[in-house]
Amino acid sequence: MILTKVNGVSFFQFPNLISFPKLRHGVFTRNGGFSKEPYSSLNLSLSVGDDEWAIKRNRSLVSMCMDNGELVFTRQMHDADVIVVSGSNSAPFVGDAMVSDLENRMLAIKIADCQSVLMFDPVRNLVANVHSGWRGSIKNVIGGAIDTMTERFGCSPSDIFAGISPSLGPCCAEFINYEREIPEQFWKYKDSANHFDFWRISTDQLCGAGVMPENIYSSGICTKCNTGLFFSYRGEKTTGRFAAVIGIRE
Repeated sequence: MILTKVNGVSFFQFPNLISFPKLRHGVFTRNGGFSKEPYSSLNLSLSVGDDEWAIKRNRSLVSMCMDNGELVFTRQMHDADVIVVSGSNSAPFVGDAMVSDLENRMLAIKIADCQSVLMFDPVRNLVANVHSGWRGSIKNVIGGAIDTMTERFGCSPSDIFAGISPSLGPCCAEFINYEREIPEQFWKYKDSANHFDFWRISTDQLCGAGVMPENIYSSGICTKCNTGLFFSYRGEKTTGRFAAVIGIRE
């Protein structure tokens, strides 16, 4: 991934998305914000116990890095509901995936081990941001988002470019009770130590929905192994949430 810094705030960008002039996107680190321990410092979540004043300032920093676009958040439920962000609806949203063709709406997913899957269709000028934890993965929330892009906006999945954010990697995604929690069809993604490769699951779900393999970029960065850069629930328990953001420039 490509590390970018704007006014002291660092964020990563995907090589396969950065070249589109109408697109703005970034996976922000945990650094450069106003939150205090244990949420230091660029926490974007209002639901983890952090100071609301600090969070509002942090969100302003992220918006500034996204050309002052309006950040659109949703109450994430670890489910598979898809929200179409349009001119006729408004926050608060509840669901784990957002799709929009509106300019200046920056779709923001909050994460601390789960994946954000950013998608862009340059033909339809359409973006999506998907919160995919292990529960969302087994419900194929990614496929649901692509179905919405196709059915509501006439998107062809082969036109989509996708990026899989830093998240819990196969090195650390241990599921001791996997036989009870994870359907058997996903056991092929497990190693002998009961670690699951959710990066590969997401890539296969993207391809299964029609996205071209060459249009997919996975960060390959484990959040638990990199708590100096990213929040990790498994690594820290009480912690903040960093953000992955995507939107269309005005």
